Amino acid sequence: MVFDPIYMLITFVAMGASMFVGSMLKRRFKEYSQIPMAMTGKEVAEKMLRDNGIYDVQVMSVGGQLTDHYNPANKTVNLSEAVYDQRNVAAAAVAAHECGHAVQHAQSYAWLNLRSQLVPVVQISANWVQWVLLAGILLMSMGQTWLLLIGIMMFAFTTLFSLVTLPVEFDASNRALAWLNGSGITTSMQHEKAKNALWWAAMTYFVAAMASLGQLLYFIMIFMGSRD
Repeated sequence: MVFDPIYMLITFVAMGASMFVGSMLKRRFKEYSQIPMAMTGKEVAEKMLRDNGIYDVQVMSVGGQLTDHYNPANKTVNLSEAVYDQRNVAAAAVAAHECGHAVQHAQSYAWLNLRSQLVPVVQISANWVQWVLLAGILLMSMGQTWLLLIGIMMFAFTTLFSLVTLPVEFDASNRALAWLNGSGITTSMQHEKAKNALWWAAMTYFVAAMASLGQLLYFIMIFMGSRD
C-alpha cells in the first residue's frame, strides 16, 4: 500500500491541495484582518445568537490560530484569540460562521445531527483503520480478503463523515453571510471579503473529503481486484 504508485499519487495530490488551500486560507485571513469593523468577533457572535433567539450558548476565547469551533456538547462558541477580541472582517466572518453552527444545532439541522451521530463510530475507526487496512492487504497474499473488507467498511465511515461535513460547513457559512448582510454589519465590500474568507475555509473541508473519497475508491479497487 505504502509504495503503490496509485496510492502515492493520491496521497501527494491530496497533500499538495491541502497545503495550497491552507496557505490561501491563512493569506486571506491575514489580509482581511487588516480591514476594520466596528464590532469584535465576540460582539458579532453574541449579536448573531441573540438575533436568532439563542440565549443558552456561551461565547468563549480559546488559544491557538484557526482553532475556532462550536461545541454542541456544552453549547459554546469557541473563538481563537485572533477572532475573539479583534475588530476586522476576518474575525466577523469566522465568528458568524461558528454561530451558524449554533443556529443549526438550535434548529436541529439534519446534516449536523447526522454528523454528530457518526462521531463515536468515526473516533473508533480513525484509531484503527490504517492498521486494519495494512494487515488486510498483507493477508491478501494468503488468499484472505475478509480483514481488508472490514478495513474498507471502517474507512467508509470516515469518508462518510467527511462528506456529511460539507453541507454542514457550507450551510453554516451561508447562514453567517445572510445574517451579516441582513443585519447591516458589513458593507458591500466587507461582505465580499467575508464571503471569500469563508469560501477558502470551506475548501479545506472539501479537499479533505475528496482525498478521503479517493483513498476509499483505491482500497475498493484493490479488494475487487483480489476477487478476480
